[in-house]
Amino acid sequence: MVVFAGQGDARRTMDLLWRPGERPSGPGPKPGLTVDAIVVAAIAVADAEGMGALSMRAVGERLGRTAMALYTYVPGKNELVDLMYDRALAELPAAYDPGAGWRAAIMSWAEDSWAFYLRHPWMLQVSQARPVLGPNEYRALETLLNVLSKTGLGAPDVRRAVSTLSSVVRGSAQTVAESRQAVRATGKSEEEWWYSRTGVLQNLVPDFADRFPTTVWLDTEGPPPEAADETVPYLEQAAREAFDGGLALVLDGIEAAIARTGANPTPGGL
Repeated sequence: MVVFAGQGDARRTMDLLWRPGERPSGPGPKPGLTVDAIVVAAIAVADAEGMGALSMRAVGERLGRTAMALYTYVPGKNELVDLMYDRALAELPAAYDPGAGWRAAIMSWAEDSWAFYLRHPWMLQVSQARPVLGPNEYRALETLLNVLSKTGLGAPDVRRAVSTLSSVVRGSAQTVAESRQAVRATGKSEEEWWYSRTGVLQNLVPDFADRFPTTVWLDTEGPPPEAADETVPYLEQAAREAFDGGLALVLDGIEAAIARTGANPTPGGL
């Protein structure tokens, strides 16, 4: 399921995201509902039941209200998705200690982002094709840009690094999230699924190794992963390995770009 942001009324959505001219509430009775309360409840629904379960009715039920009561504050589900997405991003750190260097800072950013996506797997269903353009989305981007700016690389290389780093983290986390979702949706574990199909494949294609030798080599070359956790499904372990290894390759590439371009990292940046 892919959800595209920015489908609601543009002006109303941007007003709700940025809230220009908003003043703190003064003394007196507080309203029974607020935009913030609705967004928090919507995130709780998506966290617990997935994006497919999200509706104005479901959010209203969590708040003990009717769906119609919510429309006074949020025009509809399209606008609500944008607000949820931006609100969740506020959980991410706003800055990283530059003292240990840009590489350590990016590794910390990646770990935080990985954990964030697994806390809120529905975020991975919101397409990156059309950004929300909210304050926390820009804040999250600014945080990563501030780290990469310490490398001394120019804007074109920084843009490429942002895109690649985001793809490694988001893609690896998405594999884990979808693996977990598959178990819930099908009622069959990862091990059961693979066992039922690999046996059939071996019988149907006895010459598999001859037909696809490089695929077999890739699967069998090298020692098995160290200290494999038998309680964690293989696909999740493979995704984590891809995350760690892919991140290291990207960071090595950034270091190579620094050397190639003669960039001058900020003191302490390496």
